[in-house]
Amino acid sequence: MGRGDLTDAEWKRLRPFLPVSNGRCGRWRDHRQVIDGILHRVRTGVQWRDLPARFGPWKTVYERHRLWSADGTWERLLQQVQAAADAAGEIDWDVSVDSTIVRAHQHAAGARTEPPPAPKGASRRTPGRNAVAELARPSGGGGAGSEGLGRSRGGFTSKLHLSADGHCRPLSLIVTAGQRADCTQFIGVLEKIRVPRTGPGRPRKKPASLAADKAYSNGPVREYLRRRGIRHTIPEKTDSQAARLRKGSHGGRPPGFDEERYKKRNTIERAINRLKQHRAVATRYDKRGYVFLGTATAAALTIWLRT
Repeated sequence: MGRGDLTDAEWKRLRPFLPVSNGRCGRWRDHRQVIDGILHRVRTGVQWRDLPARFGPWKTVYERHRLWSADGTWERLLQQVQAAADAAGEIDWDVSVDSTIVRAHQHAAGARTEPPPAPKGASRRTPGRNAVAELARPSGGGGAGSEGLGRSRGGFTSKLHLSADGHCRPLSLIVTAGQRADCTQFIGVLEKIRVPRTGPGRPRKKPASLAADKAYSNGPVREYLRRRGIRHTIPEKTDSQAARLRKGSHGGRPPGFDEERYKKRNTIERAINRLKQHRAVATRYDKRGYVFLGTATAAALTIWLRT
């Protein structure tokens, strides 16, 4: 076993949820060997063609990663690991939300403008076990913007929006262009939290409480949280506070703010640091947005397996 490979205990946790052959399209190459190759690339950022020979043909490893990114397999694996942690009472549902800029390498540019090829088969998905993730056709085919690439102060960038539990582990991830405002993706990030139950019952989607910085301080965000009954701690912007005070009694009451709870918002920053310890997440090399999201999800999966 090489450095960064799945341990026997980690493999035992993943194995029940991996796709199985449908008997029509040939046999899968050994899942453990291919996953180790994918995780090696996610951790080191090495080019696919330079993967060590012990992981098998590099194109097999790349195609498995591309396919699993397209059909939601990585998200299903992450959800199943989260479900096991939730059943054991190991998830702290005191959630934080934030985003981080990811500098795009020059190799991330130049994706073809036509839509990406669909996975083979009428179902457009990899046969899997205990499927939970809601699948959709991979985005892309409309230029850099639709691939989650854009221009910001950092140059050619993507932005990774995420939520994390109180133990600094990512719960949900979204990739956008680097110039997109944080608040525009807030609802999407929370709606993507989906932790299945190990027994009967609907997946858990609602945090016990939430903390975010001033970038999320606006009317639609607060209204959404009130409508879902989620306790939240978001500081009020200075200009919003001044506008409210100018209105006098018609400005309404100031939003509640728990200073002690807000001090724990560093959990999301530490979750981002853990993700960016994976070099293929800290710098984007993937041309397609859905493939980069799969890379970030695979990194999140290793964090859950190893904490």
